[in-house]
Amino acid sequence: MADDDLVNVLSAVGPRLRALRRDRGTTLAQLSETTGISVSTLSRLESGQRRPTLELLLPLAKAHGVQLDELVGAPSTGDPRVHMRPFTRHGRTYVPLTRNLGGLLAYKHIIPAGRPGEEAPEQQIHQGYEWLYVLSGRLRLLLGEHDLVLTSGEAAEFDTRTPHAFANAGTRPVEFLAIFGPQGERMHVRARPASKKGTAT
Repeated sequence: MADDDLVNVLSAVGPRLRALRRDRGTTLAQLSETTGISVSTLSRLESGQRRPTLELLLPLAKAHGVQLDELVGAPSTGDPRVHMRPFTRHGRTYVPLTRNLGGLLAYKHIIPAGRPGEEAPEQQIHQGYEWLYVLSGRLRLLLGEHDLVLTSGEAAEFDTRTPHAFANAGTRPVEFLAIFGPQGERMHVRARPASKKGTAT
């Protein structure tokens, strides 16, 4: 790898780390506790003031549940398959469906069955826009003052600056797809109109 290429790869690691941590909703202090890396070192890594090393990247990749090549932006090998590495947070399973840490992010979410009398989760707000599609089960979507239940085949989209939270509204796991635009990107669905056959004259 040429020196310029190496510099470009290393300079991109910091923004990738920051985007990944923010997408997970993790603070620097929480990440420091998980990895054993000091908050100051993590902050300098994300800002590009600290050169990433294998000793630093390995525990970060493990903490975020991603492969090392995702952190360093390793070039594609030509294999079109997405190697999904699930990770678990607070009892919920997340399956990344995209490699790119910038732009639109896609995940499959699996929330285990709810328990009777379980309290509603605390609503969160952050920059961005989200689109959901329920694959199976019943998804409870708390969105501002609304308390909605989405079932298989239903979709929803919303600005994530609106307080929101997800929960399982059924007696079996709920699975849904989520596409998130951290900069507020929205889904644009385009349908090609049916071709018109020529009419006889």
